[in-house]
Order: sequence, then structure tokens, then C-alpha cells
Amino acid sequence: MEAKIEPLKGFTPQIGHLVSQMNYVRKTTFEAVSGLTTSELDFLPSNDGNSIGALLLHIAAVEKGFKIEIFEGRRPNNQEMLEWGSPYNLGEKGRRDIKGYPLKFYITKLEEVRHKTLQKLATLTDDWLYENRLWDNYSSNNYFIWFHVFEDEINHRGQIRMIRKMLPQE
Repeated sequence: MEAKIEPLKGFTPQIGHLVSQMNYVRKTTFEAVSGLTTSELDFLPSNDGNSIGALLLHIAAVEKGFKIEIFEGRRPNNQEMLEWGSPYNLGEKGRRDIKGYPLKFYITKLEEVRHKTLQKLATLTDDWLYENRLWDNYSSNNYFIWFHVFEDEINHRGQIRMIRKMLPQE
């Protein structure tokens, strides 16, 4: 993989730039969790902290939530909230519900959500990126909102790297 932000085949030029950045961030997230065991993914650094596994599922949940809100123009339905509510909100419910899964489970969830995001982005134009919209009571545009999705991933990847350094040595 080249470390470049550039147009990508299958996407308009600016959307290709966005996808280039999203791809790089995801690559480095996968590198940060490579080889982790289920017990390492479940490790809690503190009583009110999040596990690496929970953070990975949260990354997928945030992208899924934004996909629903931005691409479909709606809030998640009850079925989607059953699947994605705990990882989206984390907290005590996330600590209780998100554990016992191998790394492949989290990678698969991240890849499934990303695949659908990329399918939709491939159908959109650069003009769509710059469309103004109200987001969380702020004047925004689609470009910023999708930047925020991978910015959130970068933040949590940093947490993942810190938690990994805290893992008990066997």
C-alpha cells in the first residue's frame, strides 16, 4: 500500500482522497491490534474503561451509525440498536456485553461496515461532499462528517495502543 492521498479508481477525485485517508487509518488500526488474543481484547485497563475489543466494535458502530444517519437520512431502528447500541455508547453496558470474541470477529464487523460505506461512496459525487447540512446542531457538510468518522477511529486507535502497552505480560 502506498502512503498517498490521491484519487482512487471507482471514486470521484475528492471522494477518492477521503477514501485514501479512511483506508490508511483502517490499515494502521488493524496493525495496532494484530495478533491479540481474546483475553487481551477483553482486558479492561480500569473499572470504568473500555477494552480493546469494545473500542474496535465502537469504531464499527460509529461508522454504521453515520452511514444510517447520513446515507439513509434516519435514526437507527430497534433491531439496529439491539446490535449496535452497546458498542456505540460503550459504558457499563458495553463492558458487560462486549467480551469473549476473537480478533476475527471484530475485523469482520469492521470490514462489513466499511464495505457498505465504500459501496455507497462510490455512487456519490464530489459535489455531495460539500453539501451543507446540519449535524449535531452545527453547520457542517458531508466531507467534515466523514472526516469525523475516521478522526474518531484515530482517537480510539491511540487508546488501543495505550491499552496494549498495559496488557499483563505472560
